Amino acid sequence: MKATGIVRRIDELGRIVVPKEIRRTMRIREGDPMEIYTSEEGTILLKKYSPVGELSGISVQIAESMNHCGGNIAVITDRDRVIAVSGGKRDIVDKSISDELNKIISERKVIKDNHAYIPITEEDEGEGAQIISPVICNGDVIGSAILVGKDKRTLFNEGDSKMVIAVSMVLGKQMEN
Repeated sequence: MKATGIVRRIDELGRIVVPKEIRRTMRIREGDPMEIYTSEEGTILLKKYSPVGELSGISVQIAESMNHCGGNIAVITDRDRVIAVSGGKRDIVDKSISDELNKIISERKVIKDNHAYIPITEEDEGEGAQIISPVICNGDVIGSAILVGKDKRTLFNEGDSKMVIAVSMVLGKQMEN
């Protein structure tokens, strides 16, 4: 942990305002759930809660199933980081998603593009086809399911799109239960 040098007082309702600079750096948006941890030494730690992260075990299995269906790369993300990958790109697990991908999933649209590539992480320099479907739970976007072509010659069909949409819907419904 590192000190920020920022001191805030607790108000009469027990609230503390998290400074805008910290919220922006940590990608904390209004309404985001936060987990509160305490230690024996009296430390209080706030951590952004990831509902999709709670499903990391099933997310890995779903990514493996998506990969098995067509041999393409399958990726599951929450709103901040990559949760599971199968079929390649394993080095991006636990990395922050790109601002561009975050913007795309925030728009709640399914993207199927056989030519333009949206970087999954800021360091991602992939190319080729992608299908991106937002995971929506109780009306909120909580992540995404992504299929990435195994090479730049890959072309996705309607069945591939339906599979990615179905995966995102299953993940969303799983979180509702």
